[in-house]
Amino acid sequence: MLVAVIGGGPAGMMAAISAAEKGADVTLYEQNEKLGKKLYISGKGRCNITNDCTPRDFISNVVTNEKFLLGPINKFTSADTVNFCRKNGLELKTERGNRVFPLSDKSSDVIKTFYSVLRRLNVKICLNCQILTVSTSKKGFLLTTITDIYEFDRVILATGGLSYSMTGCRGDGYRFAAALGHDIIKTRPALCRIICSGVSGLEGLSLKNVETSICNADGNVVDSEFGEMLFTEDGVSGPAVLTLSSRINKLQLKNAYVSIDLKPALTAEQLDARILRDFSARMNKNFINSLTDLLPERIIKEVAVQSGIPFYKKVNQLTAAERAKLVQTLKGLKFLFSRLGDIEHSIVTAGGVDVKQINPSTMQSRLCAGLYFAGELIDIDAYTGGFNIQIALSTGYVAGKSAALD
Repeated sequence: MLVAVIGGGPAGMMAAISAAEKGADVTLYEQNEKLGKKLYISGKGRCNITNDCTPRDFISNVVTNEKFLLGPINKFTSADTVNFCRKNGLELKTERGNRVFPLSDKSSDVIKTFYSVLRRLNVKICLNCQILTVSTSKKGFLLTTITDIYEFDRVILATGGLSYSMTGCRGDGYRFAAALGHDIIKTRPALCRIICSGVSGLEGLSLKNVETSICNADGNVVDSEFGEMLFTEDGVSGPAVLTLSSRINKLQLKNAYVSIDLKPALTAEQLDARILRDFSARMNKNFINSLTDLLPERIIKEVAVQSGIPFYKKVNQLTAAERAKLVQTLKGLKFLFSRLGDIEHSIVTAGGVDVKQINPSTMQSRLCAGLYFAGELIDIDAYTGGFNIQIALSTGYVAGKSAALD
C-alpha cells in the first residue's frame, strides 16, 4: 500500500509512523526544511506534548466537536503517547495541571525522537517539498509538485491550520480538502489574546486568582474564567483569557467589554469590610495611596480612575456611596472589547474540515475513499495543557493505521 502523508507536524509524523508500522510504504511530504517546525516553538520551546489524564477528563477539555474525538482519543490515549516516547528513549516529566514535557525541556528532543522512529521504519521523508494539488486518479490519488506528479493509493492530509504561518501553516490543506468536495467550517483564532482599549501603562502586569469575564452591552456576563491573566500592550492574555477566547470565538460581540473581578473570593459586603479596615489604618492618607495592601501598585491608578473618586481626597472623607463605587470597580474593572487577536498569532486554529464528513473510527473521508485527515486541519480544538498536540497524535495514529489496513 502506497501512502502519502502531507504535513510533517505531530499529526503527520504520527500518521506516517502508524501506517509504516502496519506495513505500508509511506512517503512524508513537508514543505519546510525540517520536520515539526511548529512543534519546535510549542510550549515556549519546551513542547507540552500531552496531558496525563484519562480519556474522559481529556474530552472535558475539548472545546469543539468533543464527541467526534471519543474514538481517536480512546484508540491512542495520553498514556499511549507517554509510552511511545519512553519506549523510544525520550524521558518525560509531569508538571502542574498534568502537563507532560520532555525531561530536557527541549522540544527538539521530541522531534528527534519522532524522526528516529520514522527513519527506523524506512519512511521516505521529502523536505522542502510543497504539494501544489491533490486529485483523484484511477489508482488512487495524484500529488503534484513544481517538478513532478506522484501517484499513491492513500493520502493523509495533516497540513495544520493557519496559526504561525512562518512554520508553514498557510491553509493548503483546506484548499486540498475543498477541491475534493469537503466543506470547510469558517476558521477562527483560538487560544489567543483579547484586544481591548484602556490598558495603556498596564503591559506586563500579571494578576492571579481573578475572574475575567466578557459582558455584553447590557452588562450581562456572556462567559467568564477564573485564573491568571496578563495585560499586554493592546489587551489581555494569560491562561484564563486564552481559555475564554476559545469559547467566545463563535459569538458576535458588539459593544461588549472585558470585566475583571480583582477579588472574586470576597462578596461585595466582605470586600467593603476589608476596605474599611484598610482605611481605618490610613485615616489621613490620600485615596490614591490607600490601596497598597489590597492591590498590586500598577493597577491602583486604573482602579482609582474607574471608581471616579478624586485621587487626593482623604480616605476619612470618603462617603458610603464612594466606597460602594470602589467595591463595584474592584469587582468589575472594565475595558472595552475590540476583537480577538489575529489567527496568525493564536496558539491553534478553530474551524476546518467539517467532522460530519469524516469517519471518526478511521479518520477517512466519507466523501472520498482513500483520503484521511489528521490534526489541526480538522474542526477540533481544545484548551491549553497538551490537549491539542494529543489530538494531533491521536487522529494521526488512527488515520495512519486505517490508511495502511483499509
